[in-house]
Amino acid sequence: MKALITGASSGMGKEFARYLAELGYDLIIAARRTDKLNELKEELSNVDVRVITIDLSNEQDAYDLYRHLTFDGEEIDFLINNAGFGAYGRFTEVDLEREIQLIHTNVSSLHILTKLYLNDMVKRGSGHILNVGSMAGFCAGPTFSSYYASKNYVVRLTQAIHEELRRDGSKVTISALCPGPVDTGFNDVANVKFSVKGLDAKMVARYAVDRALKGKMLIIPGFTMKVVKVMEHFLSEKRLTRLSYNVQSKKYGKES
Repeated sequence: MKALITGASSGMGKEFARYLAELGYDLIIAARRTDKLNELKEELSNVDVRVITIDLSNEQDAYDLYRHLTFDGEEIDFLINNAGFGAYGRFTEVDLEREIQLIHTNVSSLHILTKLYLNDMVKRGSGHILNVGSMAGFCAGPTFSSYYASKNYVVRLTQAIHEELRRDGSKVTISALCPGPVDTGFNDVANVKFSVKGLDAKMVARYAVDRALKGKMLIIPGFTMKVVKVMEHFLSEKRLTRLSYNVQSKKYGKES
């Protein structure tokens, strides 16, 4: 069995790799930071680990990753689209180029890898895909608008594909992980501080993998976020967006 994990150099990506190695998966770990990937490779000595340096803010790299691995005969049984980042600030103030990089990473590259590997898995009749979304994928996020919008795309795309596969009776599964705040390096990249303590990345990764292997469509770790998801059904879109703004305003911008 072989798994491909993007954004594997830190945070949940690293924890996904550790857990899948425990389960006996050989790994292809991809991210921008080669040194961090090599450190992880040395740690996971019980399985075969291949390191690929890649920047998915350039969507052509997603095509190149797939073509390169396919040419080498690498068959992926479990794809985890984990690469992604946020950009905090009012829409008129956030740097446009940063937002375009966010869209390429969080949306375009995820879409490309999902499409290409899903087609392979469907033809083969087996495989799992886990797309890392967020609770942000269920509403709008004033002052974090591009990130929230990108995660809405991830969640809704995954739900739609899940239903298509179910209707076809396919053994291939696709899931969306939708956590609230998780204790990772995300905050530093997004230039924010969360007002509540994040969930443990190791716990979230293991919870997600276990449920993805069972074919669960939406994976929401933590009791609090499950309650939040239920409560969303009782709020209008206007009230939900206003509440989201109040939550986002507690993410104080950090000094660069």
